[in-house]
Amino acid sequence: MISRPAADRIIRLAILGALLTACTSTAPGRWKENELFWPPAPAQARITFVTAISRPEDLGIGKGFFQWLSEVFTGEAANQLVKPMAVTVTEDNIVFVADPGVEGVHRFNPGHSEYHLIRREGNKPLPSPVALAIGANGQVYVSDSQLDTVFRIDPGSEFATPLALKATLKHPTGLAWLNESGQLLVVDTWSHDIKVFNADGSLYGTLGKRGEAPGQFNYPTHIWPYNEEHLLVTDSLNFRVQIVDYQGNFIHAFGQQGNASGNLSRPKGIAADQQGHIYVVDALLHAMQIFDAQGQLLLPVGHQGSGAGEFWLPAGIFIDKQNMIYIADSYNKRILVFRYLGDTT
Repeated sequence: MISRPAADRIIRLAILGALLTACTSTAPGRWKENELFWPPAPAQARITFVTAISRPEDLGIGKGFFQWLSEVFTGEAANQLVKPMAVTVTEDNIVFVADPGVEGVHRFNPGHSEYHLIRREGNKPLPSPVALAIGANGQVYVSDSQLDTVFRIDPGSEFATPLALKATLKHPTGLAWLNESGQLLVVDTWSHDIKVFNADGSLYGTLGKRGEAPGQFNYPTHIWPYNEEHLLVTDSLNFRVQIVDYQGNFIHAFGQQGNASGNLSRPKGIAADQQGHIYVVDALLHAMQIFDAQGQLLLPVGHQGSGAGEFWLPAGIFIDKQNMIYIADSYNKRILVFRYLGDTT
């Protein structure tokens, strides 16, 4: 009998195989896994480019009749990524992409060959969905920075439901769900803090306040649960990443403003792989940078462009338990997928 992790890996590889078969792009030629590596030879490769996703067909999802009919009359693909800002992938390999360009969240379900554009009930738009987080039992949370609201997308639902959170939000952005406590963390960018909500929507507490001191924030944007004790925070206009515990106590920080590798010019999405390496997406550097737990630069990946492994104002990042790396390459209108190959020491 095949174990659950092994079965999940087989399914994931099959989906990626479909991706590679179906993938077309704005760059000339067809991109194939294991053709691009970082660092380049003769150094030992640590990261490889896998594929790009910009529409359901890239995941092997065929067009439905009504979509085909719409494209016949309008000449436009209604399910094309326009300005992807965040991406997440559930354990069932369902891909969610927050896209203000279409005022909704794309849901790609390759296992059932289904695609849906998720909006509010009654097809009301989500004008500015900017971050995603996977909750319990396949639920997905999305923050809308214009509506100042966090929504929940239930499995199989075709609309997003607003959460009745018992605190005022000012431009919510990054999200994180804590499985053990059942709490939702919301980065409240204009309040310069992180709000922690219980399952019933009540406010459990607030982490941080505005400032430059350790444990203080200046327009934070994204978060990632680093381990059972610590949280990664993109402290964007302090041009740094902070590591704090779940009570908001300062642990460590790294980064400074600059335009060279290792600097943080406009840090956006943040994530960590299973080995504890920290990945920071930088919009103005047009790159993904990999750091160790102490903040030492290990490897920069990418530069400005529209080819394979290149970025144009990238925003969000998600890393799954198999160390597959998904990046929202916002102005290239796509999700880029990479794979971590081994130790970056």
